[in-house]
Amino acid sequence: MGVIPDKQLEQIVQRVVGSIAQGSAAQLVETASAAPQGTSEGAPQTVALGADHGGYLLKETLKGYLNEKGYRVIDCGTHSLESVDYPDFAIAVANKVASGGAERGIIVDGAGIGSCMAANKVAGVRAALCYDHATANNSREHNNANVLTLGAGLIGANLAKQIVDTFLTTEFGGGRHARRVDKIDALDKQ
Repeated sequence: MGVIPDKQLEQIVQRVVGSIAQGSAAQLVETASAAPQGTSEGAPQTVALGADHGGYLLKETLKGYLNEKGYRVIDCGTHSLESVDYPDFAIAVANKVASGGAERGIIVDGAGIGSCMAANKVAGVRAALCYDHATANNSREHNNANVLTLGAGLIGANLAKQIVDTFLTTEFGGGRHARRVDKIDALDKQ
């Protein structure tokens, strides 16, 4: 999907707000289907995906969605609703990304916060908790984030898919942002 120009984004927001105000489900579907499908040039092809029990159902939804869009998905678990510890799965995803086994990672837990903290302990990982289009876009364009964390208890499946699309297709802006990301990466060596 890449970066959506401000004018196009404003039009989409106006259609969504208008459809909510009018209660038009058909207009919401039209807005959602206007987004480009498939992976874009430069988008990652392999995505490591993990979740704890609180994020399991959303992880499964996203796994199917990513497969449909043509991504290769590495499922790092969990594989049930049985209670588990989120750091275990956050580290599994982070290690896949840090080792080059996946270009990007996505971790889902109840709020997304703990998994973000755990993933950021792995050298080479820049994890970002995102909860809307703007945070997903910024995490990639400005911070070159390579792991996305989501809070299943805070966002629904449709919003999660939109965030994932933005996260996976937005390119790093480089330029003035590159020196800042370099400073973040330098912390791994301390």
